[in-house]
Amino acid sequence: MKEINTTLSITITILIIFVTSLLSVNNREVNSSVITIEKGMSLNSVSNLLFENEIIVNQNIFKLKVISRGLASKIPTGRFLINGKISDAILIDLIFNKGPIKLKLTIPEGSQSKNLFKDINTLLKTDYDFNKYFYSTEILEQYKVDASSLEGYLYPDTYYLYHDSSPEEIINILLSEFWKKFDENLQDRANQLGFSVHEVVTLASIIEGEAMLDSERSTISSVYHNRLKINMKLQADPTIQYIIPGPPKTLSNRDLRIKSDYNTYQNYGLPPGPINNPGIASIKAALYPEDTNFLFFVAQGDGSHAFTTNEKEHEEAKKIYKINKRKNR
Repeated sequence: MKEINTTLSITITILIIFVTSLLSVNNREVNSSVITIEKGMSLNSVSNLLFENEIIVNQNIFKLKVISRGLASKIPTGRFLINGKISDAILIDLIFNKGPIKLKLTIPEGSQSKNLFKDINTLLKTDYDFNKYFYSTEILEQYKVDASSLEGYLYPDTYYLYHDSSPEEIINILLSEFWKKFDENLQDRANQLGFSVHEVVTLASIIEGEAMLDSERSTISSVYHNRLKINMKLQADPTIQYIIPGPPKTLSNRDLRIKSDYNTYQNYGLPPGPINNPGIASIKAALYPEDTNFLFFVAQGDGSHAFTTNEKEHEEAKKIYKINKRKNR
């Protein structure tokens, strides 16, 4: 009996050593490997992929561990960065818990949607047709956007996207963020001013196009509010830039005569909609203008503006700007 117990004990010890060595054989160093798990891949397919990329050394043990955790039917999709010291446990946590690589998308305030869509396609290495969603009446109704497109409502911020994020998912993320920022308090303020949300966003987009200094946003806003009150044309240069193809340029008299509903030199009131996607600072400036009598402003060449109350002062400010510009050449 003693001999049997001794033999059993030795057998168990050998078995433990064997299993332990087998289970730890996957502890290894992996040099930055990116794997892509496609939609519909099974656990077998994933384990084959990992084995072929020399990330695991025993497919059966890896599968057994996944199954024992109840994850066999929860295979995620996306691109996964595997780097450094890896064991089966670390690998399973990385794939099933930490998830795929996220790509950083930064949308600057004042971005036009057409440029934003190009940036997203470049980042994701795709060629999505965003116009299908940009003009979708279903999405416009779903997100209560009272407009003909989503221009102005794709909130500028920093986002993290998966490489297989769909256009609809991305649009939904940006629109959801817009309504988080344009909350009930701001909507109530719009009502107090007698403005619709769409009118506020439209004005905010013009402010965004004009302001280079945060300190001037509410002052610029006051000029436009003052002009709207006396039914004076806004004469906002960014609305002309919006209807001219290509990058911003020095506007000519011919540009100011372009026939367009967005031409605020030719038409009274606000244009039909936003000319870019404004940030929260410009939205708040549109809702809370400074209390001034200003009706004019002119750029000073350093990002700031000279604000004036009448045309005579405005012409003087323009002359001063031209003199300073010549001096600095």
